[in-house]
Amino acid sequence: MSAKDSTEERIVTVYRETIDPLYAYVSRCCYGDRTLAEDVTQEAWLRAVRDWRRKGPPDKPLAWLITVARNLLASYYRRKRPAPLDSVSPGEVLEAFEDGRAGRSAEIAAMVCHALARLPDAEARLLEAFHFEDRRVAQIAAVSGLSERAVEGRLRRARQRLRRELETVMQFEGGNR
Repeated sequence: MSAKDSTEERIVTVYRETIDPLYAYVSRCCYGDRTLAEDVTQEAWLRAVRDWRRKGPPDKPLAWLITVARNLLASYYRRKRPAPLDSVSPGEVLEAFEDGRAGRSAEIAAMVCHALARLPDAEARLLEAFHFEDRRVAQIAAVSGLSERAVEGRLRRARQRLRRELETVMQFEGGNR
């Protein structure tokens, strides 16, 4: 078996192992927008195949794919202008995000994702881990090497910054404050 065949075989194996968790992550980030989730998952895999055929799959392929998908989503939401929400305040949008109801409204989901894309990457990733991936503070602390108290503080500051971004976006888009 040639090195090329071995790489192709490894890529197929990684695909089978990661496609479901990748799609689950992306669809949570898209709040159920199936078309967008499918497009982002497909584009992440197209980029992976192009890159991995030259370099081989990375040590942690799912982490690589999630990073690519996160970047694709951030780019999408930065370009997309959310529809104005005349009857909802930034606080209500943030509350819907925090308790998992944002996905019930395409407009609120788009507003949250647009605001998340405007946050620094570390803050957006922290909010995503806590709210999209349902990780506990203790889990985030263990992975990040921070204390639970530090994670709680960073989450609080990230939520405050998200609220300010929501206020800015909603004011700019003509929504109520």
